[in-house]
Amino acid sequence: MKNKISHLLAGGITGAVLVLINVIFIIFDLTGNTKVSWIGSVINIGLLIYFIVELGKQHDHQKTFGELFSYGFKATAFTTLILTAFMVIYSFAFPNAADKAMELAREQMSTQQNLSEENIDAALEITRKFYFPILIGGTIFGTMLVGAIGSLIGAAVTKKNPSHPFQNQ
Repeated sequence: MKNKISHLLAGGITGAVLVLINVIFIIFDLTGNTKVSWIGSVINIGLLIYFIVELGKQHDHQKTFGELFSYGFKATAFTTLILTAFMVIYSFAFPNAADKAMELAREQMSTQQNLSEENIDAALEITRKFYFPILIGGTIFGTMLVGAIGSLIGAAVTKKNPSHPFQNQ
């Protein structure tokens, strides 16, 4: 019997890798750096594709596109739970993380010529007030969106030879 990688294990591994990447970004002060911010998304998609392709191989390519996509999306849901929990715990453990995020947002907004200081201050006040809902919502939406893309790609590139119900008749 072949070892089967469940969607929980795949999501757990992916979530752990993404948490590690976030910790590395925090340690090396790379949070908010647009030149490297895409790395987590690429790794997330790559791991999803790998796990979906492995699932296809484990089942002798008898899975359909929908089954493969479903597997990837379920793994993504578990990854999202892990990453969201990490972000909340990190924000409570290091309250200055919100201040740093506001500082980065101020820098990005100040480069836009059509925003006055009053507009920037008002936007940052609203953002500070709703920091946790924005953090949680952004993490959930972003991770699920990237996971859906990875699941679609993984399901599309995996070889499929599904059996049909009327095939043996």
